[in-house]
Amino acid sequence: MGSDEAYNFVFKVVLIGESGVGKSNLLSRFTKNEFSHDSRTTIGVEFSTRTVQLNGFYIKAQIWDTAGLERYRAITSAYYRGAVGALLVYDITKHLTYESVERWLKELYDHADPHIVVMLVGNKTDLESERSVPTEEARDFAEKKGLLFLETSALQSTNVESAFNKVLEEIHKKVNSKEVVRGSISAVTLNSSRAESQEEEKKPCCSNI
Repeated sequence: MGSDEAYNFVFKVVLIGESGVGKSNLLSRFTKNEFSHDSRTTIGVEFSTRTVQLNGFYIKAQIWDTAGLERYRAITSAYYRGAVGALLVYDITKHLTYESVERWLKELYDHADPHIVVMLVGNKTDLESERSVPTEEARDFAEKKGLLFLETSALQSTNVESAFNKVLEEIHKKVNSKEVVRGSISAVTLNSSRAESQEEEKKPCCSNI
């Protein structure tokens, strides 16, 4: 798609949810079209980028992934800062990972921009015979909370593109409608001198640590 630098927007999107739900494989499927059967627990934070074209704009998605294990909670503030999108992932075969969704949502809203676009993602639809979370139950929950919703399979590459692209589209809509406040916009648009000056203004700020 040409130079990785040729983009109109940079959107930081975070992956959250319990350990083992497939966050790292969703990330690698979307950014590299790869899937690892030997997924080790992510230690700390890593992020990958991919530039996509949506509605005539080039959007660079900067997607952050961290372990769902509680012992890594110390990185919370930095992880969420500047995020304008989130995929909250659970495993459709493990009801406990779905039960923790509300807690993850609370943590997200405690630390992230109030206008953040959130999608609830039920991963591992390739294991349909082992499903323990009904689609309708999760969809109803998402509707009540005002979240987007999709079920995916990182293994079979089902709906992975759709999930990320839908989140990016919704972020772009909010940016266009000025719904995302200037504080977030400076994390979003990084391809102009105006944005760079905003970035410099932001650096001393540590109020939301």
